[in-house]
Amino acid sequence: MPDIGDMAPDFTLPRDGGETVTLSNLRPGRVVVYFYPKDDTSGCTIEAKDFTAMTAEFAAAGVTVIGISKDSVKSHDKFVAKHGLGVILGADEDGKTVEDYGVWVEKQMYGKTYMGIERATFLIGGDGRVQQVWRKVKAKGHAEEVLAAATAKA
Repeated sequence: MPDIGDMAPDFTLPRDGGETVTLSNLRPGRVVVYFYPKDDTSGCTIEAKDFTAMTAEFAAAGVTVIGISKDSVKSHDKFVAKHGLGVILGADEDGKTVEDYGVWVEKQMYGKTYMGIERATFLIGGDGRVQQVWRKVKAKGHAEEVLAAATAKA
């Protein structure tokens, strides 16, 4: 898992709307990459709507926001349409990117153990290096925290 100062693993993923997004193509801009478990679930919806509500503030700080899950582009498109989302959603169906970022982890719910995406966020500088990492994120209020860090590191 990349840590502060490490080069962020590059990726090219299909995204909502039918295009692709490549991390390294966004340089020298800064990027927030947030990983979330599943489209249209309560915490993931809160997080996506909060990031969307602050799109203008992130853009003013020179930051692009990308959400990544293992959901399909079709699922992302439905999620975007249902909630009016304005962030890029990358579809990591093969799981390579979630593995590269170390967020494909063993989880437990109701006494059952399973593999899933840990909610985590990475702030990546214009040089491609990780500037900040948030692990085991709680969705409510997280986008504000990330925006504060992004503007402080501008």
